[in-house]
Amino acid sequence: MTILFLSPGFREMCLSEEEYLTLQLGPAKSPRFLPVCITYLVIFMVGVLGNSLTCAVILRYKVMQTPTNYYLLSLAVSDLLVLLLGMPLELYEMQQNYPFLLGEGGCYFKIFLFETVCFASILNVTALSVERYVAVVHPLKVKYLATRAHVKRVILVLWGLSMLCAVPNASLHGIVVLPPWFGREFPRSAICNLVKPAWMYNMIILISTLVFFALPLLIISILYLLIGLQLHREKVRSTATRLSKRNLQVTKMLCVLVVVFSLCWAPFHVDRLMWSYIDPSSARHQMIFESVHIVSGVCFYLSSAVNPILYNLMSTRFRERFGHITCHARGCPERSHFKKHLEQGSAQQQETDLVAAGEIGKRSN
Repeated sequence: MTILFLSPGFREMCLSEEEYLTLQLGPAKSPRFLPVCITYLVIFMVGVLGNSLTCAVILRYKVMQTPTNYYLLSLAVSDLLVLLLGMPLELYEMQQNYPFLLGEGGCYFKIFLFETVCFASILNVTALSVERYVAVVHPLKVKYLATRAHVKRVILVLWGLSMLCAVPNASLHGIVVLPPWFGREFPRSAICNLVKPAWMYNMIILISTLVFFALPLLIISILYLLIGLQLHREKVRSTATRLSKRNLQVTKMLCVLVVVFSLCWAPFHVDRLMWSYIDPSSARHQMIFESVHIVSGVCFYLSSAVNPILYNLMSTRFRERFGHITCHARGCPERSHFKKHLEQGSAQQQETDLVAAGEIGKRSN
């Protein structure tokens, strides 16, 4: 536990504990809690339902258990962790900024969780993009690099690497309390905050932004540019109308999804960089940061809810199986030809390409 030393003032001696805490730490409840809470709850319901359906579809239907869809399963698990564990923690802190009741371990877990799922998400998206690049541009290598066993090993390595990279930032945080004042102690002032030198935090945030945002975005953009060029060459050589339409559709979709990816993640990294370098004594800087923090939080959680929507819009196979599972849960009658179609399952590469690209629209403190 670290003591937070602040400049004393004579008039503070006459304040009640509640007034003193408000003066030093601000209001215990965020004034924007209600609108943010409503927004988060909508995202929570959509995201948990959609990602749960994604997991159920991939685990239930053998035809959906492709190497590409294993990456989507890993990403859905990451999204569920964010929504089920990360969002309640953030809402709790907005409703009660202090005291932080989960202790040192809870503080460490909170930072570690957000860092891990963020790193795992971007690494999975990058690995998925590499897999799609190999499948489209170097199809002869697919049988070696896109097997189920290989993808499972890659996913395990990515999660292990994400946990390892989450340790440095998590280790910089702990419980901070206000110092005793004229014999009065303030255990209710406990907050989860930075306890190590600020330059260490600033360096880690800068490195993580470059390594886990700028660099992956550059790699993904280059890979899908090459994929688009390859699909364009196929279109020029092909006389099949269906293939030409598919190539054009995928190329347009990839451009849109890369933009969506950058839009979802950019506010989050701007928020982290601003927190590293703003002047805490500047009211204007604080006001700007609070606005950016709200926007980045909405985008952060929205990215965890939007993927199943993308799958539903872009993949017939996912859409049909989403419908089948929800219909089965409601107990509605199942059409025989639809059941037969689900059981047989088509392994067409066209749909695999569409679903694989869907996660590029994806995106912690």
